Formats: sequence, structure tokens, C-alpha cells
Amino acid sequence: MKATCVILDIGGVLEITPETGSTQRWEERLELPFGTVDERMRDVWQAGCVGSIGEREVHEQVAARLGLDAPQVEAFMADLWAEYLGTPNEELIAYVRGLRGSCRLGILSNSFVGARERETALYQFDELVEHIAYSHEIGVEKPDPRAFEAVCTGLEVRPESCLFIDDLAVNVEAARAVGMQAHLFQDNARTITRIAAHLA
Repeated sequence: MKATCVILDIGGVLEITPETGSTQRWEERLELPFGTVDERMRDVWQAGCVGSIGEREVHEQVAARLGLDAPQVEAFMADLWAEYLGTPNEELIAYVRGLRGSCRLGILSNSFVGARERETALYQFDELVEHIAYSHEIGVEKPDPRAFEAVCTGLEVRPESCLFIDDLAVNVEAARAVGMQAHLFQDNARTITRIAAHLA
């Protein structure tokens, strides 16, 4: 077993996730002031990120707080998931797939309840890496040090053997604080170069 390890974020790294404006369109459709959806749903979104509520309860809260009927809730959540899931970063995914067997591979993602099922169906991340630590399953989000500890435990690796890749500077800094090497994702070329250097 190789101790060297590469751990990647999903959204903004393995998935390309530009904002689609779906929330704003729903606010216009429901004649709600800009920002109302996030204001009303903030605690629900946060609970879903750390897995303290399930998908069914999320749907119930969306219906109650935004005044939506069942078909509207389904359509609203479908729009949110479309933005969340984005499109696959094919080049980086293919590169990571080629690393299998040469190092330990993991994912650490700030996620939402239901993400594993959807991302497995769409992108097969469970086949790309050996271990995925989703915030809604481990109960903590990056940049909490416990999130990094959880993924290292799952992979049975030491932080100092890991290169962590994320598109948010605060998470990169947090990874370094727990002893990992870390790289701020800006594009595939620089990221692939950095991974290759880590594995050399």
C-alpha cells in the first residue's frame, strides 16, 4: 500500500458548478424579494449539509417555508440539484482515474443530504477514489479540522502524506493547518502539475 495520498474536493474541482440563477428565478416566479429563499431556508440548508435532517424533511420544510405544493417542491429541488451537480470536469477526472494504484485517492466534500446517491449515479466518484468523506455523512464541514481528520482516518493515511485540492482558499489553509500539503484549484493544468510533483 502506497502511503502517498491525493484528496480532492468535488464542487468547483471534479464538478464544474457555475451559478445558474435558479433561486432568483424561483423568487421572481413566487414574487418574493431577492434573497428570501436563502433567508427562509438557511438553517435547513445548513442542517442538510451536516446530515442532521433527511431529504424528506428538507422537502417538507421547502413546502412549508416557501408555500409550494408537492410538484413545485420537486421542480424547485430539481433546479437546485442541477446547479449543485454541475457538469463533470472530464480532464481532471480522467487524470485521477489514471492514478489508481499509484497512490491513495480520496474525496472530501462539503455536501448535502442526497449528494452521494446522485453523484454516484451521474459520475461514479465511488469508483474513482477509495474513500469519500461527505460532510452530510461525517457531520462536519470544511474548514473544520475534524473534516480533514475524518478523511485521513477513512483512508488510513497521515495528513503529511496527503495533497489536498480545493477551490476555496479557506479550505486550502485549513488543510495546511492540520499538516497536509494543499493546492488551490484554479485550472486543470496547474493542478495536474502539482499532483505529479507530489507523487514524484
